Amino acid sequence: MTASGTTTNLSDEQVEDLHRWWRAANYLSVGQIYLRDNPLLKEPLEAAHVKKRLLGHWGTTTGLNFIYAHLNRTIVERDQPILFVTGPGHGGPANVANAYLEGTYSEIYTRFDDDEDSLRELFRQFSYPGGIPSHAAPETPGSISEGGELGYSLAHAFGAAFDNPELVVACVVGDGEAETGPLATSWQSTAFLNAARDGAVLPILHLNGYKIANPTVLARRPEDQLRAYFEGMGWAPRFVTVSDPAAQPQAHRDFAAALDDSLDAIHAIQQRARDAGERPADSTPEPWPLIIFRSPKGWTGPAVVDGKPVEGTWRAHQVPLSQIHENPGHLAQLEEWMRSYRPEELFTHDGARSPELSRLAPRGDLRMSATPYANGGRLLRDLKLPDAVEHMVPVEAPGVVRAGAMNNLGGWLREVIRANPDNFRLFGPDETASNRLMDVYEATDKVWQERIAEVDEHLARAGRVMEVLSEHLCEGWLEGYLLTGRHGLFTSYEAFIHIVDSMFNQHAKWLKVHRALPWRMPVASLTYLLSSHVWQQDHNGFSHQDPGFIDHVVNKKAEVVRVYLPVDANTLVSTMDHCLRSRDYVNVVVAGKAPALQWFSPADAELHCARGIGILEFAGTEVPGEEPDVVLGCAGDVPTAEAIAAAQMLRRDLPDLKVRVVNAVDLMRLQDEKEHPHGLANAEFDALFTQDKPVIFAYHGYPWLIHRLTYRRTNHGNLHVRGYVEEGTTTTPFDMAMLNRIDRFHLAIDVLDRVPGLGLRHAGLRQRYVDELVRVRAHTRDFGEDPAEIRDWKLEAR
Repeated sequence: MTASGTTTNLSDEQVEDLHRWWRAANYLSVGQIYLRDNPLLKEPLEAAHVKKRLLGHWGTTTGLNFIYAHLNRTIVERDQPILFVTGPGHGGPANVANAYLEGTYSEIYTRFDDDEDSLRELFRQFSYPGGIPSHAAPETPGSISEGGELGYSLAHAFGAAFDNPELVVACVVGDGEAETGPLATSWQSTAFLNAARDGAVLPILHLNGYKIANPTVLARRPEDQLRAYFEGMGWAPRFVTVSDPAAQPQAHRDFAAALDDSLDAIHAIQQRARDAGERPADSTPEPWPLIIFRSPKGWTGPAVVDGKPVEGTWRAHQVPLSQIHENPGHLAQLEEWMRSYRPEELFTHDGARSPELSRLAPRGDLRMSATPYANGGRLLRDLKLPDAVEHMVPVEAPGVVRAGAMNNLGGWLREVIRANPDNFRLFGPDETASNRLMDVYEATDKVWQERIAEVDEHLARAGRVMEVLSEHLCEGWLEGYLLTGRHGLFTSYEAFIHIVDSMFNQHAKWLKVHRALPWRMPVASLTYLLSSHVWQQDHNGFSHQDPGFIDHVVNKKAEVVRVYLPVDANTLVSTMDHCLRSRDYVNVVVAGKAPALQWFSPADAELHCARGIGILEFAGTEVPGEEPDVVLGCAGDVPTAEAIAAAQMLRRDLPDLKVRVVNAVDLMRLQDEKEHPHGLANAEFDALFTQDKPVIFAYHGYPWLIHRLTYRRTNHGNLHVRGYVEEGTTTTPFDMAMLNRIDRFHLAIDVLDRVPGLGLRHAGLRQRYVDELVRVRAHTRDFGEDPAEIRDWKLEAR
């Protein structure tokens, strides 16, 4: 057994306290995996005391319990707030066991007490119908990192540390998890952590050798290679290696030495940074400590089962003894294993925790299972938001003024940052300026701890903009930042937000459960702002053209997800003001960055966004008191402009045709009120779209989503949707619209084809629209741009 770092001279009593806590947590963990009765082993263990279905992950759990015990010692000795982030999330029994030992579990879930019945229920509920999951889920006190998928723990840890200068985040990284792309990238996060203003992250890379069935890469690397790798990434590793599983007192001494050395180093780094002020531009950050802890997988569990080695192998990953009800030998081995922790020394005859256990437990909010940092709504402060109307574009008439929606929003976000200097950050993958939000640089810079060259722009040690070319890191940082009680915004190109599809899944599932737990306080919503969208990626081509993230988001529970498609600068500012005030949602906002026509005055924009959907009276030709002949629906900035242009063409060419134009800014208004909180009642929907008239709907994304949202509506049979149908290339903006048939000519042709008798009476007009399509496309091929009458089109005054 070896350790690197300084020596901590633990007393024999301290070692015994650590070992006692570890034994108790291990006993509770094994009990959760196996038992449904006889929790204190007061009688010989029988098969009837064991669950029929054995689910759980033992292999990583004992290492988590070991680390947790040691962190508790340092919290008590140093009065140091620590947030415990569990990378090997399926080690959920450890989190629950330690929360129970600290008393937090019974404070939150009052049906539990400190007695035998509570132990029985604690064991029975684990991974059991009607109980709790097997991983560190929202139900688990002290958890912010969902264990359902690996790879996000270290990014979450850094997000939690930003702007929390007193906090240390202890993040256990499993060696299987370390093979994932998001985790491998997360080691670079030190380039964004400001020692003078932020907290610290102490990663504990737990090398127990195996995943579910295979060895892990880093565990097979020799120490000199690991040292070189992590030093090259800006870390200063301390190694603790358990070579003899039976020499447990020495393991405690070695790990305690490495942990104290690491915390001393963190304090020294922070103190130097806070005393010195901003580092020179040509300097590099000090390396942060990292503990690399090698211990056997399934440590203290069965060494051999059925003649095959288990402890220290992949066989310990899940349930080491899996045939309790079929094999009496397994039952006997389970009893021997559980009695090896000597539960009679850990709990009283009535099931209460022994008084000696409490010596290692921190008090109050210093308990890692009770820390407010893991229940961020307790710490959340409302943002100070500038007046949205003051940052809107003057619009005296619809469809005349051109402005860039994202450029305009940048000015509003600049003021958000100024008003919230320690409570809001902007996250994005190297695209803040590309997405036209560069006005924020008037208030802040991009945070950067590495060397800054003279040619660099807008880099600073203490910026509020987080740019790194990894959507995984942006998402993980922001989730950690939000879940610990702050606010933020994630901006990205629309096509590449798919990189975090799975991370969005996990966060949305977290929020769904979190919202149902009365003890979890509301947190700021996760808001995506997607620009450089499908209709503005004509120059980058087919690879950059994909609006499908919306479809992915809408799959999640209606109480969690919101989708907004503002159509101009003013509706975008109003929408973002709403989103940054919201709680416990995932908001998806899609907005263009190119200069475009503005449709709403500030007052009208506020009203239109408040109702989420409405008739654009300036665009249609319907007669008051009469039903329209046709409805042009639209959602999204480019489809809305094309729908309005089509209505203008029809007004010119068919002045007697009654056309209604309906725009949806809040996409979920299209759904039934029984299916989404924002949904329209059937009567409201019918009033907008009629019960029997043709509806041609121009939509930003894949058209089938509109059908899915409206399939129960009375008039769904008359609904025809135009949207992106996977036709794209490097071309002009209007040719992109023509390729996917959302352009004004195709929409007008749809009206002619679908209003009964109209096409027969106006075949010549239809032919003229088809000819216009041919002419415009030929112009794009001849001149490489759209015709002036398309590029410079404005809405004609009525």
